[in-house]
Amino acid sequence: MSIKVGRRGELISKEDRATISNRYHKITKAINQEFWNSSSDTLHSFYVGSYGRGTAISTSDIDMLVEIPKHEFERYDLQKGNGQSRFLQAVKTAIAEVYPRSEVHANGQVVVIDFKDGIKFEVVPAFRNEDWFGNVTYTYPDTNLGGNWKSTNPKAEQQAINEKDKNSAGLLKDTCKHIRFIRDNYYTSYHLSGILIDAFVYDAIQGWHYLSEGEQCFDSGITYEEALLNYYNKCPVPSIFAPGSKMPIDTSKGWDVLGKVLNRMV
Repeated sequence: MSIKVGRRGELISKEDRATISNRYHKITKAINQEFWNSSSDTLHSFYVGSYGRGTAISTSDIDMLVEIPKHEFERYDLQKGNGQSRFLQAVKTAIAEVYPRSEVHANGQVVVIDFKDGIKFEVVPAFRNEDWFGNVTYTYPDTNLGGNWKSTNPKAEQQAINEKDKNSAGLLKDTCKHIRFIRDNYYTSYHLSGILIDAFVYDAIQGWHYLSEGEQCFDSGITYEEALLNYYNKCPVPSIFAPGSKMPIDTSKGWDVLGKVLNRMV
């Protein structure tokens, strides 16, 4: 199989996507019944992570955010002794009610559901914040180091990725999927996060794009894969931020692995 970037399309089967959707709605309904006194299976939730950004190639990690009423934040924030852990346990209990035969556990910042068919959900419970200008962020729990709250803006990341993918005629997401393919097949013992992959490609892609019908190729003297590697080599001590949200990304674990992947691509 060629290791050059090509049009990859959707790599998760329709059957798996249908299964994911069914479970997503079931989890959403459980959260709404527990925290919102509602039986809706669509309100207060959306996909996040690689699946939400459209760059996933497998079902090993399906991330979703579930919004919890703000008064719950005030209640758990006032609790002493890691109220974040108690909050995560409350969310876990609500989900375990609908999936009693699956492994459901709290893990740091998420509630994890390990299904027997290999699909894993990571559910981020969060509180919605909106400023005077209509900018929306989400506050989520971190049970590590005694407990604290962190902030995220996944919708801004999704919007930025989608816009640049459209401008590149699909090359951005295909590149992100291709890098994941190499990581999962050649570097399985290493850690390289999806957000680091997506943020790097977002920055490095520059003006590269798939050619439209009849469009002439500009000879830059190097291939697209070489351009990505050159961009990487110019960032020996990288400071990378998530697209759209501008949240800083930890590069300490995956940066060297990304270099290995890019060299294999070339």
